[in-house]
Amino acid sequence: MENTVGRNSQEVIVPPVEGVAGGGTAYGWNDGGFHSNPIRGTVDPTKVPSADLLHVWCMPSTSNVGQQEMPRSLEPITLLAARNERESAQIAIRPKVSWGGPGIAGVVQVHCTDLCSTSGDRLVVGESLTLRRVVSILGVPDALVPLDLPVTQINLLPGETTAIWVSVDVPTGQPPGQYEGELFVTALKADAESSAKCLAKAEKHEIYRELRGCLDVVEHIDGKPQEEVVQGVRMATTGLRRVLLSPTFNDCSLENGPVDMMDEDGFTNLSVRLKLSVTVWDFVLPATPSLPAVFGISETVIEDRYGVEHGSDGWYDALDQHFKWLLQYRISPFFCRWGDGMRVLAYTCPWPADHPKSDEYYSDPRLGAYAVPFTPILSSSNAAKDSLQKEVEILKTKTHWKKAYFYLWDEPLNLEQYDSIRNMSSEIRTYALDARVLTTYYCGPSDAPLAPNTFENFVKVPKFLRPHTQIYCTSEWVLGNREDLVKDITAELQPEIGEEWWTYVCMGPSDPHPNWHLGMRGTQHRAVMWRVWKEGGTGFLYWGSNCYEKATVASAEIRFRRGLPPGDGVLFYPGEVFTSRQLVASVRLERILSGLQDIEYLNLYTSRYGREQGLALLEKTGVYLGPERYTLDHMPVDVMRGEIFSACRS
Repeated sequence: MENTVGRNSQEVIVPPVEGVAGGGTAYGWNDGGFHSNPIRGTVDPTKVPSADLLHVWCMPSTSNVGQQEMPRSLEPITLLAARNERESAQIAIRPKVSWGGPGIAGVVQVHCTDLCSTSGDRLVVGESLTLRRVVSILGVPDALVPLDLPVTQINLLPGETTAIWVSVDVPTGQPPGQYEGELFVTALKADAESSAKCLAKAEKHEIYRELRGCLDVVEHIDGKPQEEVVQGVRMATTGLRRVLLSPTFNDCSLENGPVDMMDEDGFTNLSVRLKLSVTVWDFVLPATPSLPAVFGISETVIEDRYGVEHGSDGWYDALDQHFKWLLQYRISPFFCRWGDGMRVLAYTCPWPADHPKSDEYYSDPRLGAYAVPFTPILSSSNAAKDSLQKEVEILKTKTHWKKAYFYLWDEPLNLEQYDSIRNMSSEIRTYALDARVLTTYYCGPSDAPLAPNTFENFVKVPKFLRPHTQIYCTSEWVLGNREDLVKDITAELQPEIGEEWWTYVCMGPSDPHPNWHLGMRGTQHRAVMWRVWKEGGTGFLYWGSNCYEKATVASAEIRFRRGLPPGDGVLFYPGEVFTSRQLVASVRLERILSGLQDIEYLNLYTSRYGREQGLALLEKTGVYLGPERYTLDHMPVDVMRGEIFSACRS
């Protein structure tokens, strides 16, 4: 339903075992047995169909498209999306021959059109339709680097497959219907690449500045006196004329005659054409996620890499950028830094509760939950107690207070650490009896066993921490493949007094269980949220999304922390590493978003047909049966979403 992928069109034996830690497709597999028909001599891509020079095919978002991914037949991309949902697929390109300059197979241009419905509605390129190049990290496709739109150029390397991540974001108010568009992939001459690059960066910025200025003038004329309006239009006209008469648009001016449409048609006829179809249906994903997913952002990593001083204007700007960017992934961010013995300072808003920005943060409907700091963010003075009291007394008067929680300690191990949680919680509760404290743990206190065996000791933690914790957040690692143990854990909780069960993944669990390590399968990444939904958790925590090794330059190479599985604690990258101005998402972060969106689909289905039917649908389609039994392929995901669409669209 979502993404149609054809069979392998080449006579190639696909290896039976897939890559790193069970993930990916064809990592390390040499394609020496694959031979395309060589075209000898100088190739002029303006006179040869691009299909003779390139393999182009489509892959679903759960595929790890490595450099040695083998070609398949080209099929249209067909996506199903609700409103306020992002759906993605991938385009893979592999050169058959070399036609470019030294060191590259050649240059290709990718051109996208808007997606249009028969009623004239559009999903606009650059707004709803975006392209990102998939870049390998440690040899595994993971970083998604933004590409220019509507036209972009890419260098292809000999014998390597390049993947492009295509995303469609459907606005909340988008009219339902069938939307169709095309992508054109065209081989270019080597000199075409250099001529395209002749528009220097400085000139681009100058044109952007001029156009931005014109837009600013005409956007702010409402309600102004006529004289100011006339003056503004004159200024905008002068600016636009200056842009049009610049050397950049010299070839387009009337003095050079009209554009030769035959040349343009010929160019398009040589392209590989890929049809993209999106069915937008009349279901709106709720702005506030049904499942709060709270993810940490290390403030100290931001300070080190971006060179911002704690508490400076640049520091606030950097935190604000990270917060707003991560919200688009249905994630509720919190900033954090660790103290002694795994004590953690966690806070969602860097401004105090009486600051105007505080309400802007906490009232954002996309926020499922927010962390309140136990101590002042910018100070560790004796004023901590007064600051906490003031913060709580302001926040508890707000309607969003029900989303608040305190995260005080990460994975306590002994009686002293558990007692620290109890003491801090007691202080909070003197100001607000209904405050929620979240505690992550994978064991009971080691020096004061609550029960005769390790698992029982773990299960009895709520009895020990009550009433000093309301959100009991346990590691999925503890369960192993024993999903039945969930009943033992939740039986100890008292939901009638507001106690909740959340889960988290960190270093474990490891393959084949669902987690977000680099190199795991795409469905393994997405299955983390399927597992949460099936097990009945009411929230999810992830310790860090930017916790790479320390560096003092924003563009420094990303290094994962020693002692952790690759990718653990890192879900996005600084854009400067890839010469991008914006943060760069990982493939894994996109799959987390897909999993959170799947939860909304399953919740819709169960609201109509009951939870038992929802669980039956997961099992019937083969999407997820347990931590070692979930789909390895994308098709069951499409089938499940398609069934929900068919059952719930009326």
